[in-house]
Amino acid sequence: MEELNTTAAPAEEISPEGQARENDTKTMKKMNRSVKAYQMLMLRLLLLGIVVWVLFFQIVGLTRMPSGDMEPHVKAGDMVLFYRLDRDVKAQDVIVLEKTTPDDTVTSDRTDGKALFILRVVAVAGDTVEIRDGRLVVNGNTLLESNIYSKTQPYEDYTAYPLTLGEGQCFVLADHREGGADSRYFGPVDQSDILGTVITIMRRNKL
Repeated sequence: MEELNTTAAPAEEISPEGQARENDTKTMKKMNRSVKAYQMLMLRLLLLGIVVWVLFFQIVGLTRMPSGDMEPHVKAGDMVLFYRLDRDVKAQDVIVLEKTTPDDTVTSDRTDGKALFILRVVAVAGDTVEIRDGRLVVNGNTLLESNIYSKTQPYEDYTAYPLTLGEGQCFVLADHREGGADSRYFGPVDQSDILGTVITIMRRNKL
C-alpha cells in the first residue's frame, strides 16, 4: 500500500524586491486610509459650520441686554436668545430691534448710527396710541399693565400723540418706564427694524 507524503512543502521565500513592494503597498493603503479619514473629518466640520451658521445667523440670534430699560424682567448684561424668522409681532411680545435715534442720548458704535434695543410691543399696525395721566391708552382703552411698576409719561419734544400706527409698524415701550429709551423717544418701529422675537433670557452669572 502506497504511503501518503505528509511533509509540508517549504514556504516560498520572498525576494527583497518583493518584500519592498509589499511594504510599499501596505504603506500606501495606510496613507489612503489616513487621507480618507482626514477628508471625512473636514467634511463633518464643514457641515457643522454650515449648521451653526444657518442656526445662529438665519434662524436664531444671541445678544446681550444693553441697558436696564427692561428691568426687573430683563437685567442689563443678561443674554437674550431670539427667533429671527418671527417679525409679525403682536402686543406683549418682547423683541430685539435696531433703530436710529433722534440724537446722541443713546450711544452706538455703529457707523450707520443705529443702536440695539430690547423692548416690549404694546401696540401694532392700525392701533392708536396715547399717553394720559401716567397711563398707556390704546384705541381709547387705558391698559392695566400688572407687570409694569412705574408710570408711563410722554417725552416732550419727541413723539406726538395721539399716534396711529401705519402698516408694518409697532409701538414699543421699556418695562422700566422712567427714562427708558423706546417709541416715546424714537417713534414707531418699522418691521424692517425688527431682528426677531425673544425666546428666552439667560441670566448673567456674577462670577
